[in-house]
Amino acid sequence: MLLCLAASSAAVWNPIQGLREFSRSVEFDFTEWTVQALFQKGVSAALRAEKFLSPTQQNSLIRTYLEQVYTSAVWNARLDQAVSQPNLVDRKVKITVARDGLRKAEQRLAALSPLTEAVVQSCTENTLTKMGFGLGGQVLPPVLYQVTDLPLNLIVSPRDEIRTVFSTNLTAGLDTLEKEKIEDGIYGKYAYSALVEPIGGLGAYPTMVMRTTDFNWLTETVAHEWIHNYLTFTPLGMRYDANAQMRTINETVASLSGSEISRQMITRDFPDYSPPRPGPRMRSRLPSEGQDAPAAFNFRAEMRKTRLQVDELLAAGKVDEAEAYMEARRQFFWTHGYHLRKLNQAYFAFYGSYNDQPGGGASGSDPVGPAVRRLWARSPDLKSFIAAIRGVRSFEGLQRLLAEQP
Repeated sequence: MLLCLAASSAAVWNPIQGLREFSRSVEFDFTEWTVQALFQKGVSAALRAEKFLSPTQQNSLIRTYLEQVYTSAVWNARLDQAVSQPNLVDRKVKITVARDGLRKAEQRLAALSPLTEAVVQSCTENTLTKMGFGLGGQVLPPVLYQVTDLPLNLIVSPRDEIRTVFSTNLTAGLDTLEKEKIEDGIYGKYAYSALVEPIGGLGAYPTMVMRTTDFNWLTETVAHEWIHNYLTFTPLGMRYDANAQMRTINETVASLSGSEISRQMITRDFPDYSPPRPGPRMRSRLPSEGQDAPAAFNFRAEMRKTRLQVDELLAAGKVDEAEAYMEARRQFFWTHGYHLRKLNQAYFAFYGSYNDQPGGGASGSDPVGPAVRRLWARSPDLKSFIAAIRGVRSFEGLQRLLAEQP
């Protein structure tokens, strides 16, 4: 009885466990999704319909699929407008038309998705095999992904330093007020910084990828998440959550690898979409980050400046000043077209892990990403890079590896 009592009281005095009181009711349940996704992939694997498509037919399928994604987005926007536009004439009629158009577009998209995903999976596996990742002609684990409504990510950081202390996935589709309620609840009761943020992909199995009309981004994300799965049982992958440095190493490795796999696959199989844009994007993007900023404004440089100043204020114990500064900078970014809903310690804890591009951005002066990029630059190919880094257990181990490299 005493043991049971001790266990039941753990969450009361452990604030990290107590944080879930604000998220538990909306946490994402992977079990049902995984069973359904694996069933669909099993049916697709049994049919192997993608093997009967010529390269020309595969390119035509991809083009049709992307056009259908756009069509669905247009109908969804029309429905939003019909519901929300003030003083709209014939509102009920327009809602009915938009809803019917969206339903038909979604049905068409649902019919195209399984074969499209099978084609992308097959082409990605072929590319991986040519890059040396095949084992007896088979890539392990097989590349499996599904385009779906992704769960949101809740990130929690202390207020006096930038560090992820808790992270979990929440149900897709929470509105802004629901996000704010969770974040404000954690901040008010536990004095932790919190952020509920969308993600572009998730390394479940099959991996989860958001819907997009950007084929380069889609293929990068599929490859990015596969690398996470590939590294799962290596020292690097197993220590993903050991600390912030290991998370950054993992994410930087996956971003660099995803970009290279996508580039080679598209160049060979889908030349209509070449050349891919230089450098991988972060998996988790704010809606406005997919657009180019005016030439006079450098988002990454300004975000790096922000991170450095926040780090300096927090190191001096000036938490309130740091939070006031971040809010002022959020407003500054907003005026330049980057509509950040919230800029706080949790924001930097999350986005600071993606350090695959020069310039720092949300990572500030973090040396981890540049160290991974140095190893990448010294590696003759992707397979050699992964073979070298997959045994890394710490940032110190990465530094020793670099010292041993010629």
